[in-house]
Amino acid sequence: MADKSLRARREKLVLDHFADEVSQEFDKVLATFPHPHYELVPTGVVHDGHRDVMRYYVDTRKAFPDQRHEMIQLRHSDDAVICEFWLLGTHKGPLGALPPTGQSFRVRMTAFFIFDGDRLVCERIYFDVLTMLRQLLGGVNWKRPAGALLVLRTLLGAFRELGGKRS
Repeated sequence: MADKSLRARREKLVLDHFADEVSQEFDKVLATFPHPHYELVPTGVVHDGHRDVMRYYVDTRKAFPDQRHEMIQLRHSDDAVICEFWLLGTHKGPLGALPPTGQSFRVRMTAFFIFDGDRLVCERIYFDVLTMLRQLLGGVNWKRPAGALLVLRTLLGAFRELGGKRS
């Protein structure tokens, strides 16, 4: 197990990373990595490098401008800080092929912040995509033509996003 000093440094970096994401200070978030690298396990999407990760931040905040976290539990392993948290937000803009629904979500997630010593080398995120989609579509009135069209567009967009891996 990593010594207490190393664990404390890693934990501070992760908590600063989370705080800077919420305040949308993306240059500070990117500075927590020597080489930014995100893996979104449920979708198979990988964002690698400064430009790609910055685009991920910008795109997700266009879709969910009020995106934020509520920490549930933080744990340490030999090479990682593991965070369980709630991710919350309101779908106000497009996310790739997914049109905005105006609905809010609250999804439990786990992020593995993988380290090489003091260096953050990867953030690997796990969550249930269907739980998020269910919440984003939950308040849409399916009986109205506009609502049915929005649901159809959202589901088609989700299938496109889930089928297309990016790196």
